[in-house]
Amino acid sequence: MSNPFKKQEVEQYERKRYRGLDQKLVHSREEKILRKILEEIRKEDARVLDVPCGYGRFSPLLLEPGVSLVSSDLSFHMVKRAVERNEESARLSGVVADGISGLPFKGEVFDLILSMRFFHHLHQEEERKAVLGEFSRVAKGGVILSFYQQNPLHVLQRKLRRRIKKSKTKIKMLSREEFQKEVEGEGFKVVRVYPLFKGIHSQLIALLQKA
Repeated sequence: MSNPFKKQEVEQYERKRYRGLDQKLVHSREEKILRKILEEIRKEDARVLDVPCGYGRFSPLLLEPGVSLVSSDLSFHMVKRAVERNEESARLSGVVADGISGLPFKGEVFDLILSMRFFHHLHQEEERKAVLGEFSRVAKGGVILSFYQQNPLHVLQRKLRRRIKKSKTKIKMLSREEFQKEVEGEGFKVVRVYPLFKGIHSQLIALLQKA
């Protein structure tokens, strides 16, 4: 995993990350899928954990009436920005935490955990197991987790992008069988999986429940 974002890096990331047309489409599609899932599993007075929260991209979507949201990230400046962007909400708090080494919460305190665009940065199986184990410990309800599934077309697209943009970012893609095994090994079952763009993009968004 990379080092935590510094203040200037957070500002730059927020300003540039979803500026391009392709990334605007990705963001719009992610929001659409999340909104659909949240409508299906909505619970009054829910406690929700967004980890890693980044700069709070999904906070407005999560902060439905009655929801208490904890925005958590390894970067202090990401947490600070997530809280600042939604400071009008009295039911939002921020916590700096590392999902791999352990979350600073008691067991089964969250009705829902959202973890977007994190799992594919965990290249070691031990890291993914550690994160899933912590999610299983602190969740009493569901987990919405995005991951990247092996997709030849997307692999080729990323290779071309790295050559053109000289990007050093690498992501971990799993087979559906690998993902299922790792999830079930930490006490979850897969309820439903939503493709971001079926057959084109490798990202999938999974709804998990405690087994």
